[in-house]
Amino acid sequence: MTSTWKIGDREYTSRLLVGTAKYPSPEIMEQAIAASGAEIVTVAIRRVNLAEASGQNLLAFIRRTGLTVLPNTAGCYTAKEAILTAQLAREALETNLVKLEVIGDPDTLFPDNEGLLEAAKVLLADGFIVMPYCIDDPIVCRKLEEMGCAAVMPLAAPIGSGLGIRNPYNIRIIVEHAHVPVLVDAGVGTASDAAFAMELGVQALLMQTAIAQAQDPVKMATAMRLGTEAGRLAFEAGRIPKKLYATASSPLTDLINAR
Repeated sequence: MTSTWKIGDREYTSRLLVGTAKYPSPEIMEQAIAASGAEIVTVAIRRVNLAEASGQNLLAFIRRTGLTVLPNTAGCYTAKEAILTAQLAREALETNLVKLEVIGDPDTLFPDNEGLLEAAKVLLADGFIVMPYCIDDPIVCRKLEEMGCAAVMPLAAPIGSGLGIRNPYNIRIIVEHAHVPVLVDAGVGTASDAAFAMELGVQALLMQTAIAQAQDPVKMATAMRLGTEAGRLAFEAGRIPKKLYATASSPLTDLINAR
């Protein structure tokens, strides 16, 4: 993969972002992240105690490998909680990047649009580079972009569901109208989902459960990397249009008479 993409003024080659939780062991996590080729990893600040040995080991791994850490506000159900969590993450990890989540429902983990917009406004004013996890709603994505968010991250399906892209038409509309990177976040289950998402024109994918909870996380991470790369290449190549009837794949000219 030779094409690159940007978040703010930071340029990346890998279009696959991965999480750091739910792996069977720290060793498998490290192997899976390496296999994924990811340059950005996300850390749930409310669910990882960075003061404990496990948290310190995670930070040491991230620093040793030169990965970009993307703290997220997973588990926050109000704008106030998300803002405070982002500010704590900036102090602990020395980064102004944040994946902003404000959850509105504990069963579906769908975002709270009102709370998300409120938190984004405050964090942007506070100097954060905000990457909001949002519903696959073109209007919400447009509002987040107009506020100054560095990217928009519409879900493919509920977090951890593995259902794949449930509404590709909304994702296409979001991509066609966005002037910032669009990253599909949540719901990808396997490599074909990753390829399909990338073929819609999104800039990158973020996934956690699909890799970490696979029977073989390292193999799945490799598959997701290849699926992501294949989907992006297919998008850049430009697929043939779909037709109801056949089109001959051989020349129509009589080759004998043509001589």
